[in-house]
Amino acid sequence: MSFRIDPRLPLTGEVRRILAEEVGKSLAHLDAARDNPEKALHKCRKRLKNARALLRLVRSGDEAFCKTENECYRHVSALLAGPREATALIETIDRLAKSFPEQSAGGGLDPVRDRLVVRQHEMHAGAGLDAAIGAATAACAEGLGHIDRLVLPDQPEQAADILADGARATLRRARKALDRAGSRGAADDFHDLRKAAKTHSMHLSLLGRLWPTPIKARRKAVDELGEQLGDLHDVFVMRALLDADGEPLGSPEDTKLLAKLLKRSEKSLRKTCLADAAELFGDSPKRSTKKLARKVREDLAGAAQEDAGLPVAS
Repeated sequence: MSFRIDPRLPLTGEVRRILAEEVGKSLAHLDAARDNPEKALHKCRKRLKNARALLRLVRSGDEAFCKTENECYRHVSALLAGPREATALIETIDRLAKSFPEQSAGGGLDPVRDRLVVRQHEMHAGAGLDAAIGAATAACAEGLGHIDRLVLPDQPEQAADILADGARATLRRARKALDRAGSRGAADDFHDLRKAAKTHSMHLSLLGRLWPTPIKARRKAVDELGEQLGDLHDVFVMRALLDADGEPLGSPEDTKLLAKLLKRSEKSLRKTCLADAAELFGDSPKRSTKKLARKVREDLAGAAQEDAGLPVAS
């Protein structure tokens, strides 16, 4: 089955189906994480993000359920964030080396990378990881048993409003984060923009049969923005480690080149992310989703009439 809402089927059943698939796959990745934590934990967190995006999309239809379950999966993701971040920091070093080959050709980044590899191995080998995987597995299994409690309106008019409300809320969140990132520019502002962009990308997938505008180009642009914002987030995390007490990344001599390249990378990524986000989220969220609500309503109503054997208005 696909990560996409079928407009011909009742909304409650479709959301239950997709949520069960994503949480079920999360459990499978958690099981694999004991032997291959690096890849499996990353895949698990991606599935949990899918589940949370789905819950945000339909939240207005069952506020209590969606709020509780979203908080549960947010907590599970947080349990697994440390090991994933350890891997992401190594990837950041490799990305800097690729982006600035002349400056890093002499191996100036090697001491920091070696420290990060040791840090990653310690996280993956520790008892804390087993405990985190166990707690995450228990929470996901419990969540899987809750899915049948979700009840949404299945009438075309109400279902359309729920989906439009969820999509609109994420677009508003992205627009606010963009405004703050442009005016204040704090790391948290860009992180909020990244989370909103990622959620919007997942909503585009979920609404692939219902979105009123050409979706492939927008989805590609949103995904590219999400990757760039992810790179910027990793730069912020690395710079925070550079400033931390105890010199976790090494002495000032060992980290001199890293600090220089991080500064250059951050400047470039800030500029690119703000420009691309303005193209994607500069429009009014209300205007963007008004067409969505109308199309969803028409498609759901048409499917209902067709299933009932009634002629569908052209």
